[in-house]
Amino acid sequence: MDNGNKTFIGKQLGTDLFNDKGLFVLPAMTLLNADHIRLLERHRIFLDAKDIIQLDSAAFFQIAVDDCTAAMEKVFEQVRFNRRVPVNQLRAEVLPFINEVTEKNDFYGMLSALQSKDDYTYRHNIAVGILSTLLGKWLKLEPEELSMLTIAATLHDIGKIMIPAEILTKTGPLTDKEFQYMKKHTTIGYELIRDTVGTSHMQALVALQHHERMDGSGYPFGVMGHRITDFSKIVAVADVFHAMISDRLYRKASPLYEVLKQMSDSVFGKLDPYICRVFMDKLMQSMIGNEVELTDGRVGRIILILPHDPIRPLVNIEEDFIDLSKERKLGIVRVFPQ
Repeated sequence: MDNGNKTFIGKQLGTDLFNDKGLFVLPAMTLLNADHIRLLERHRIFLDAKDIIQLDSAAFFQIAVDDCTAAMEKVFEQVRFNRRVPVNQLRAEVLPFINEVTEKNDFYGMLSALQSKDDYTYRHNIAVGILSTLLGKWLKLEPEELSMLTIAATLHDIGKIMIPAEILTKTGPLTDKEFQYMKKHTTIGYELIRDTVGTSHMQALVALQHHERMDGSGYPFGVMGHRITDFSKIVAVADVFHAMISDRLYRKASPLYEVLKQMSDSVFGKLDPYICRVFMDKLMQSMIGNEVELTDGRVGRIILILPHDPIRPLVNIEEDFIDLSKERKLGIVRVFPQ
């Protein structure tokens, strides 16, 4: 693949493209993926910056996540049919978009695009891939490790292809028997990834362990934290976070700040404390400048995140500065987008 054209994966065309014989090749507004780049090379079309338009981040996130979600659905279908993960397709059609999205510095725009429509199963895998990649960057993983993590995170729920649709789409609580069956997606996913050429054992372990918890309260084996891989710990944080901020068939999405608070309080079973702290600190840093409503009904603005207590920031209300880490009777009810 031409390296010049390859740099435009994840970018959007600003004009219709024709080959040197005048044959129409691609329409304007196409968000370029690896297949498009190969098509351009076959027609000997080489892009430069003037062929590309700069989208505002919200529009880019929506298009990129929608395209990734559609590609993820195709990956799931192939696995269902072949019992093998199409890793090359994943690297070509999904990873470039995830990398592009995680380069942007607009967390709220990203979250909006990650909110589930009617495709939670596929969008959730993309969301966990994006959030895990961000976490990996914040944890300063090496590029090769980061790429392995992104693939592992994107495939963490691949075992669900073998779970009956009536369980996956049930609108009420699962019965004990149904929940025991649902738990099998971890071992099924492990086996699918393990048996696929081009994947690593570490990536297979993420599918197996992303529901394990540091205190041994997770599944499928209830192992303690020292036996859970770092990749699995990262994906567990991203998995819990996205599940809680998303509308589900049986539950409405929880407010972002409430989810962070519950993660801090270990409501969902014990997640890795260091990884959780890094995640919450970075997310709270992205809220600096946002207006917030406090539990007493007043509205103020976050002006400083306190490192010793990141989810209880310094808030400015008119002439007052309120340190929520000291004013323990007060809390944040909700955060308003900028």
